[in-house]
Amino acid sequence: MTAESRLNEPPIGGVDRRNGAVVVHLVGELDLYNAPEVREALLQVCAEQPERLVVDLGEVDFVDSTALGVLIEARTKLTNRKTFLLAAPGRDTHRALTISGLDQHLAVHETVESALQASVD
Repeated sequence: MTAESRLNEPPIGGVDRRNGAVVVHLVGELDLYNAPEVREALLQVCAEQPERLVVDLGEVDFVDSTALGVLIEARTKLTNRKTFLLAAPGRDTHRALTISGLDQHLAVHETVESALQASVD
């Protein structure tokens, strides 16, 4: 699927629950226009206080500062903030995390599997 064909795609590609962990798959462009939908989905999962929350960024083409703010807000809703993990950011998404300095404050993993296995103590 091309980036152009994903412009109007909902940003939530799915939510998986695995052994106390929740994986939220985000897709397409995450920006001012769909940030409320991303926020609602992440805050709903945070309300469950899962053992860990993995945000899969593997299918994200673009992320703006509004969407990055949503990630930070969601993380603050967890009792143990170390249980909020980002996974599989593409080159552009990783660049946005680096430029914003968020890669220093959020746990970023190369794959969803490595995020699921990471220590959160």
